[in-house]
Amino acid sequence: MPRYFFHLRYGPDKLAADPEGEILADPQVARAHALAAAGDLIARTRSDFVHDWFVCSFEIVDEAGEPVLTLPFGEAVAQEPDRE
Repeated sequence: MPRYFFHLRYGPDKLAADPEGEILADPQVARAHALAAAGDLIARTRSDFVHDWFVCSFEIVDEAGEPVLTLPFGEAVAQEPDRE
């Protein structure tokens, strides 16, 4: 199975590299993993470096360093249906 790295983009020129990555089945599983991690960070983590998690994203790359996808943290928040 491939290894994916979840680099945290938290500003235009700020990137926290993921040195270990995760071994996951495919890009869809990597996306689900990123959604869960982003949701957890938003809900549970306070940081001196990140003041607004909603401007952050995961830049997911494969073992060769090739981009797989970018996941904005806002996608981790479930949208409630409109109520009338």
